[in-house]
Amino acid sequence: MVITYLLLGILLLGAIWLKASIRIIKQYERGVVFRFGRVQPAIRGPGIALLVPIVDRLQKITMQIITMPVPAQDGITRDNVTVRVDAVVYFRVIDPRCVAVDVQDYVSAIGQVAQTSLRSIIGKSELDDLLSNREGLNQGLELMIDSPAQDWGVHIDRVEIKDVVLPESMKRSMSRQAEAERERRSRVITADGELQASAKLAQAAETMAEHPAALQLRLLQTVVEVASEKNSTLVLPFPVELLRFLERATPRDTDQQTGSAVREPEPAVSTSNGHSAPFTPHIIDVGDAEHAVPVGGRPVQ
Repeated sequence: MVITYLLLGILLLGAIWLKASIRIIKQYERGVVFRFGRVQPAIRGPGIALLVPIVDRLQKITMQIITMPVPAQDGITRDNVTVRVDAVVYFRVIDPRCVAVDVQDYVSAIGQVAQTSLRSIIGKSELDDLLSNREGLNQGLELMIDSPAQDWGVHIDRVEIKDVVLPESMKRSMSRQAEAERERRSRVITADGELQASAKLAQAAETMAEHPAALQLRLLQTVVEVASEKNSTLVLPFPVELLRFLERATPRDTDQQTGSAVREPEPAVSTSNGHSAPFTPHIIDVGDAEHAVPVGGRPVQ
């Protein structure tokens, strides 16, 4: 019985020793061993790591890419505009021993450096750069954060500015500016179109001046285009040249112009009742003047 209890005790001590000395390191982790408080040069890879109980301490460091959002920072740009900018930082550990020894909390340290760097980049940039040149600002911000992070065994993969919040007054000013710019572009495009159209019309006028038949063809084409719309009223422009041609082609009737005379008003003759009546002259035969009597009149003496 004593031997049995002794074996059970040995087995129990062995299990406790194994539990205290064996560690499992995952694929995305690395182990830093401290022996009597001193860091060991060898970095433990993924798998089973054997430690000396009571002597060794194992600290696991993740090698995955860490995504850390940077809180929104209020700042004033170089052109004196108050903005609120937030960003996100992607970083990973490249030296587990430096991370475990040189910095107490590397995640918090990277966060503080990112906030101060973001405020600094806001003060050095103008508003237009924050809105349109984010790629250059991202690279500059990445360099500012990566400089101290390399001494801690951390590499900054990339930094992205997420959003830029502007005051409401600045938003209204920018909307008015954009509207004015659109109006300017529309006017320039319209003026350019008018210039091109005037040049083409001048060329067409020169061609029609050289070839008068082109004007008639254009007139017929316009009539065909208007008639295709099924309008009830058709307004047809009549060229002056055609009127002149017809005037030259039509002969004048000179006989009608010379034969027609303007009649003078007939004299009035007073009657017995006091009313005046128009007097109608009659043709008198001079050869028989003694016997000629006008119709409705008295004999001529």
